[in-house]
Amino acid sequence: MLSAVRVAGRRAAIPARAAALRYPVAAAGAAARLRLAPARRTAEIGIHTSALVHNSAAAAAASAAGSAPSAGSRASTGDLGDMIPMDRIRNVGIIAHVDHGKTTLVDCLLKQSGALSGSTAMQETRVMDSNALEKERGITILSKVTSLMYRDHRINIVDTPGHADFGGEVERILSMVDSVVLVVDATEGPMAQTKFVLTKALARGLRPLVVLNKIDRPSSRPDEVDLELMELFMALGATDEQSSYELIFASAKDGWCTRSLEDVPRLAAAAAGGERPAEGMVPLLDAIVSEVPSPKGERDGVPFSMLVTQLEANPYLGKCALGRVTSGTVRVGDKIRVLEPGTGQVREEGKVTRLFLRSGVQQVEMAQAGAGDLVSVSGVPSVGVNTTVAAPGVAEPLEFIPIDPPTISVTFSVNDSPLAGREGSLLTSTMIRDRLRREAETNVALQVIDDGKSEAMEVRGRGELQLSVLIETMRREGFELSVTPPRVLFKRDPDNKGAVLEPYEEVVIDVDHSSAGTVIEKLTKRKGELKSFTDVADKARLVLHIPTRGLLGYASEFKNDTHGTGVMNHTFLRYGEHVGPLEKTRKASMVCLSPGTATAYALNTMEPRGRLFIRGGDDVYQGMVVGELSKDGSDLEVNPTKAKQLTNIRAAGKDDAIRLTPVKPWSLEEVIAYVNPDEAIEVTPTQIRLRKQVLDPAKRKQQSRKRISDDSQILE
Repeated sequence: MLSAVRVAGRRAAIPARAAALRYPVAAAGAAARLRLAPARRTAEIGIHTSALVHNSAAAAAASAAGSAPSAGSRASTGDLGDMIPMDRIRNVGIIAHVDHGKTTLVDCLLKQSGALSGSTAMQETRVMDSNALEKERGITILSKVTSLMYRDHRINIVDTPGHADFGGEVERILSMVDSVVLVVDATEGPMAQTKFVLTKALARGLRPLVVLNKIDRPSSRPDEVDLELMELFMALGATDEQSSYELIFASAKDGWCTRSLEDVPRLAAAAAGGERPAEGMVPLLDAIVSEVPSPKGERDGVPFSMLVTQLEANPYLGKCALGRVTSGTVRVGDKIRVLEPGTGQVREEGKVTRLFLRSGVQQVEMAQAGAGDLVSVSGVPSVGVNTTVAAPGVAEPLEFIPIDPPTISVTFSVNDSPLAGREGSLLTSTMIRDRLRREAETNVALQVIDDGKSEAMEVRGRGELQLSVLIETMRREGFELSVTPPRVLFKRDPDNKGAVLEPYEEVVIDVDHSSAGTVIEKLTKRKGELKSFTDVADKARLVLHIPTRGLLGYASEFKNDTHGTGVMNHTFLRYGEHVGPLEKTRKASMVCLSPGTATAYALNTMEPRGRLFIRGGDDVYQGMVVGELSKDGSDLEVNPTKAKQLTNIRAAGKDDAIRLTPVKPWSLEEVIAYVNPDEAIEVTPTQIRLRKQVLDPAKRKQQSRKRISDDSQILE
């Protein structure tokens, strides 16, 4: 914890800094907020918290007993599936940087309210991360909506992704909510994605609640993080009301929160001793009820309309449209129509077969829903994201939020290697095209470009992680495909037709001080520009602006340079001037010369030349990349299938003494970051291989003489 003198000095500097940034409204709010002494502020919050906890005694008692609220305590909350007045609905989104604990926080809110009562999920963690890839990677990929009843109010909570590559989910979700809970790590403070999601929320006029999570860690620094948040709010042009955010301190892992910083040691000690703090998540639930505004809209006398923000696949009901009811009411059996976004053309007409909302891991059916409700509607199979579902008399579609443009692209095509068809069951271009089109319907941050002239399809996205998740999902479904290296999407300068613009990223890196110099040196060679260097806890925080091209392929180098202890995050910044060619960072490849089965004898002679990607007994083919040379230069053609000639003097058993360095299997993120422009990735349900795009060595040499620049390939 910082000294009081240092904290006071930092607080006094904020209003002056805000004035220098020319944000008079935010500066006034900041000055008023910062003039409030910390002791007085915590005392006032403590009084308010005690009153709220008194009003929620039943829920707190149930939490202290380590169980969900009893049937008697829930009797006054009503049925979750009933349509309730709009003034008792709260729609709130949970936004945060990746790994700051928002999914764990949602788990705590569900358990506190009893939404998981009687379910095996009561003992599980990360209930909302139902996708297999989400559980494996520990991140939220798909946005999800859940509902709970608390103090006669229905609270609809939207858990959003924290990684910038899935920012399209965040943008759509903000149109469904009336406020957001911004979760920030009390040690790391606001990070790159925090700025991204907060910018979107403030632009829509939402007033956030701020939760400083992981407050019980010894390295937590709540005063400094609070100041950093204030600086961020002012830099983003927040209004006076938005800058006066409520601050809640929490430990989602242990299931408690408080509005008073003075209560943190007591709650942390109780949790460390195995006790369940009586407060639980009551202060946050009470803050949502009291601070989040109820939705606006009319239910009586106006036709039903709803903007679709997400699609759900139900094995019994088919495609279900999730969204917020904008106006009117809708009942099961009502006739509805689907309007195209922008044009208002009627895509389909049908009727409502089911209405339901989700609570925890269960679906709750509803007989009717009205303006302000977040519901799923089934009955119109052709519905898509950003379409409008409305009553038959409605002709104008609802406005939707435009999505930030993608910055990189890859090309999906049929796997045409000699080993194709051995493992997968979905092989043809028609199957791949249909699958990508289905993905584009639900994931509006992806663009699928099909020229109709070739079997290949271009897929454009936000980043390497987003594309790798799509590829991993497809391979688990049984697809075999070939994927080209990611390419940056350039564009012409509208003011100067001869100039080329390229996307830039803002990179925030936390590394040990001993590794900071190496990271700065490598990113500078990749045309990165260092903007700030600050100390955060025991780490050095680097903020750089760098072309997106400079980040492609850097992830694996970063892990090696920081020995796995560094954290790197980036978000799209802007399109800027093209900075010219980058230095080559990857060495040449060892390319297989003949098909067959790799032998330990041949690999033993190849290993001194560099790093191998294959093991003895692996099937190989001509043009397959089997290793990386240790020296730079041109590619080397090798024969990994060469066998030892046996005679009456040499014994076959002598090969048993060969010991090769173990080969680490590729992950999709690693191979996407590693692959060269003239190579491709062969993806099957069980294997990931690197290969040359042109397998024949003679044709490769001819093509290398005609190669054009990367800029021309993308801009043509």
